[in-house]
Amino acid sequence: MCGIAGEISLNGKVSEKSSVPAMLNAMRHRGPDDEGIFNSGPVTIGQRRLSIVGIKNGHQPISNEDKSAWTVCNGEIYNYPELKEDLESRGHIFGTSTDSEVIVHLYEEYGTEMTSHLEGMFAFAIYDTKKSLILLARDRVGKKPLYYFRRGNIFAFASELRALACHEAMPRDLSLQALSDYFSFQYVPQPGTIFEDVFKLQPAHQLELKINDNGGIRIKRYWTLSYATKSDAPYTTASKELKGLVTESIRARLMSDVPYGVFLSGGVDSTIIAGVMAEICESPVKAFSIGFDDPLYDERKFAEAAVKHINAVCGANKIEHIVKVVKPDDFESVKALALNFGEPYCDASMLPTFLLSRFTREHVKVALSGDGADELFAGYNRYLALKCLQYIELIPQPLRRTLFNAIGKILPQKTEERTALGTIQRMLKAAASDSAERYFGLICRFDEDAKSSVYGKAFTGQKLTDSRKFLDALISSATAHCQTEKIMEAEFHSYLPCDILPKVDIASMAASLEVRCPFLDRKIVEFAAALPFDFKQNRFTRKKILVDSFHELIPEIILNRPKKGFGTPLASWFRGPWREILKSHLLEGKAVELGYLKREGILTMLNSHVSMKADYSYQLWAMLIFELFLENLTAGAI
Repeated sequence: MCGIAGEISLNGKVSEKSSVPAMLNAMRHRGPDDEGIFNSGPVTIGQRRLSIVGIKNGHQPISNEDKSAWTVCNGEIYNYPELKEDLESRGHIFGTSTDSEVIVHLYEEYGTEMTSHLEGMFAFAIYDTKKSLILLARDRVGKKPLYYFRRGNIFAFASELRALACHEAMPRDLSLQALSDYFSFQYVPQPGTIFEDVFKLQPAHQLELKINDNGGIRIKRYWTLSYATKSDAPYTTASKELKGLVTESIRARLMSDVPYGVFLSGGVDSTIIAGVMAEICESPVKAFSIGFDDPLYDERKFAEAAVKHINAVCGANKIEHIVKVVKPDDFESVKALALNFGEPYCDASMLPTFLLSRFTREHVKVALSGDGADELFAGYNRYLALKCLQYIELIPQPLRRTLFNAIGKILPQKTEERTALGTIQRMLKAAASDSAERYFGLICRFDEDAKSSVYGKAFTGQKLTDSRKFLDALISSATAHCQTEKIMEAEFHSYLPCDILPKVDIASMAASLEVRCPFLDRKIVEFAAALPFDFKQNRFTRKKILVDSFHELIPEIILNRPKKGFGTPLASWFRGPWREILKSHLLEGKAVELGYLKREGILTMLNSHVSMKADYSYQLWAMLIFELFLENLTAGAI
């Protein structure tokens, strides 16, 4: 895992002072082991390296034999041994033992069509000196990030937005549309960023830039996932095949010249990965868990049950369980993460993910994670809720809205999201809504009315698109047949690459830890998309085929536990230890001063929340993270 950056002068002139060293310096946490820069005329590319494979001779940038093509890569190429063997049989000569070198030789062999040959997590750049061509590409799912901009005769890219901002030519105007979408989703949807004219290269896409052709840019998709065609394999056959695919994916992700371990939350997904690792590995597997004092958020007993069960099934002491109780109300960590993200991002699980990564990095350099299984195998509660709520359609919509809204008003207002009352209130709101509004209502934390109540003068007269249209477009273009699976497909292109994977990347790389996600292997992703929906969600069972495929590794206590994400008690923090921090940042901060938010609207929400009349923790958190972003931006840190 690394950080890459580059700068290209499109008029062919050599820059007197490149910004690449500064961009790389801003990403030292991504690659504390090494730094390399290559410059040739108008092009400068560089990399910060976290050495995992080919430690001794994997210095980047790497070239081909005649030094006509150079590459920098962030990530891992898991099929590099097979690719290297094939390329050597075709006459290519390798100079290192690192996996990234296959990229330049693949480019020699296949040109810009080379990306589809790669299996792994990656974001890379290639400079072809003969053709004056730059090729950028990201992996199929979006595990590794890549940002870029073009302004005048300057084109630049980097692994982090914070690093890209070290280039003085990067546009700094904020996009109010992106800000509005951020408040709705907790993230800025791809391909945009919070900055106008600065972009994310989307997953499964590559960008070709011709330096001597007026900087012509061509972006194309090199891989497409379809849910349309379903497998006709019997359930037992499909289950056996899935078990083989997951096992082989985990085996491939044990490729490392440094110590590795696994995140163990006590959920189904991490338990499966830990169990398979215990079966594969000769030495004990290091499994890392964190605990909290708040029982609503502490999952240690489930992680301990998983370890006990796996050790009973696979052999004593196959799992070495390493646990640490952490204090998640660490505001300095929040400030550091807000800086590293480089744009507003407020999935609160970024904080425990960072704390787990920092603790894990004390012991190993690589960790496997269960991310991606929920999106592929219908693991989220909202998928089950949407399926059940379809039957509500039998009640006429006007009557339904009146009935469920009335029940909601009778019940006390929720004061904490992670309670039975909080869940009931959300389900009542969903039941009252129109089917077209329901999904957005379930995931949106900051509706249009609430946003309008806090928007400042910067939004006056602005004609913004309703944030819901981003998701509507994805759902309407989905290839799946049933409505719930259409939403799963939409989340594969939204929630997964815009929320889950950036969180894992930024939070883990802030601790200089590489995290690998076996469930997001291409073969597993394509296999899951082709499964009949009832193999994944059957009646009230979530992730049915995944659970059945590995039932011997999962203890009953985990099978029977409710789904619980990696959360934080924001609601209570904002009424307690973070109350004054919240007030000072929001009421006297840059967002109010610059007219993005208005003090009166914030104060109304804050008072209602603190007095326990309502739970506005998500909205207050979103505004707090935006405020921290503005403070960093105005201070020149971004």
